[in-house]
Amino acid sequence: MQVRFDQAADRLGLDPNLFGILRSCEREITISIPVVMDDGSVSVFEGYRVQHSTARGPAKGGIRFAKNVNRDEVRALAAWMTWKCAVVNVPFGGGKGGVVCDPFKMSRAELERLTRRYVAGIMDLLGPDRDVPAPDMGTDGQIMSWIMDTYSMHSKGYTPAIVTGKPIGLGGSLGRIEATGRGVMLCTREALKHLDMDATKCTAAIQGAGNVGLISALQLATLGVKIVAISDVHGGLYNAKGLDLEGIREFLMRNRKLEGFDGGDRISNAEILELPVDILVPAATENVITSRNVGNIQARIITEGANGPCTANADKILDEKGVFVIPDILANAGGVTVSYFEWVQDRIGLFWPQKEVEERMEHIMVDAFAAVVDMARKWEVSNRIAAYMLGVNRVAEITRMRGIYA
Repeated sequence: MQVRFDQAADRLGLDPNLFGILRSCEREITISIPVVMDDGSVSVFEGYRVQHSTARGPAKGGIRFAKNVNRDEVRALAAWMTWKCAVVNVPFGGGKGGVVCDPFKMSRAELERLTRRYVAGIMDLLGPDRDVPAPDMGTDGQIMSWIMDTYSMHSKGYTPAIVTGKPIGLGGSLGRIEATGRGVMLCTREALKHLDMDATKCTAAIQGAGNVGLISALQLATLGVKIVAISDVHGGLYNAKGLDLEGIREFLMRNRKLEGFDGGDRISNAEILELPVDILVPAATENVITSRNVGNIQARIITEGANGPCTANADKILDEKGVFVIPDILANAGGVTVSYFEWVQDRIGLFWPQKEVEERMEHIMVDAFAAVVDMARKWEVSNRIAAYMLGVNRVAEITRMRGIYA
């Protein structure tokens, strides 16, 4: 993140004083979270919440429960959220949270106690006008419900706008579950138009079969793209004739993993990245395309459904290969866009039909894609650096307008 920020700031000729402000996180908190486990023992977990910037609005960003989450990762993700919100021009800053745990080995009751104690520990940072969390890796709508309830109990009121990604009955937005995957599709559709490629003659491989990966696959299929490979954490499936996506969706709902689905050849997560496809969607985790494997990438378009799937060292090689990269801070911004809509709907108490949500999101995503491509053309930089330049410049302008409080 910092390497790319530095490149964007250098091209913009960013004021050195603003450079120091925007490169740093505004606020960080690390807490210990004691939780009584089901067997009566007490485990102590470490949790984080980082606010990178609130210049453009409340900090916005997910909370992940994962074994390998750490403070530097949370800092980078918080900064990415700042640039992502600025790229799609929604009035949020960037934040991120995490708890070091393995949610898949914890009971529902243990997860609830962990979530509520974590929220109590970061309560002073949260608020509809201060910091609005959302789901991320290892968290879901139920955990967001516990966050909303815990905050509401402490604040002695009903505060649905404290968090997004909630169930519909608690103030969630229609279209939120599909939003990130739909945004991936919209950006890919615009890239196909830009490159004069026929979607119905294209193939795609998707790394990731979770909320982002599977929905991206289903959405791309509506364009006529043939999905030939998809994977989860245990490995993937490849079928050159095209995968049965509806069958995969039903199988995953029952089994929660791809293993055992009879519809293609087994393939590793590393191999899926190197398939001879037109479109590659890394939608699982960060740092999967590196200087070690980037030379084997055959896709013409990479649409980054995950945060940070390409390392900075891989960027230059992808540029040299002529790969059209749709960077994460644009490609997966459909989620935060509809999170913004959810926050707005909660605050005004008026909820929109799904068609309206999708139309509003499409308008924002298409405009953002055009702005990034135009920036890349004018400045003769990659799409990634163009997206950073667009986001950094918007945050810098607002920071300059607000001035430095002393």
